[in-house]
Amino acid sequence: MAAVIVNDRGQVLMTQRRDNGHWEPPGGVLELDETITDGLRREVREETGLEIEPEQLTGVYKNMTRGVVALVFRAHVVGGTPADQTDETVRLQWVDAAEVASRSDEAYAVRILDAIDSTVPAIRTHDGINLLPRSAALPN
Repeated sequence: MAAVIVNDRGQVLMTQRRDNGHWEPPGGVLELDETITDGLRREVREETGLEIEPEQLTGVYKNMTRGVVALVFRAHVVGGTPADQTDETVRLQWVDAAEVASRSDEAYAVRILDAIDSTVPAIRTHDGINLLPRSAALPN
């Protein structure tokens, strides 16, 4: 799961992962005893130092290669202090929507762009890097 955190200027917070250097929205895997929103808040806090409030589910994405389903939520900051480096993150940066596609693989960029523009959750499939044709996914 991931949070697309949007600021008052319409920019989104992206994290550069420590393990592979990729730019992505903050997020991770739920613990067994966590609710979805509590796990999302914990993952964002661990990776960014920020406290967030989820606003809306904006997409469901399945990596067809690995069989992993990710939920993505639009969120906003309600507290905390940005931690530019954590155990999982090398860097944080607020970016404009126009910059997202040049920083991320298509499978991750679309999650951010869907969260910015969508009022209805998107349902998409990908191979871990690229989106798969819509015929391979459920219709929106």
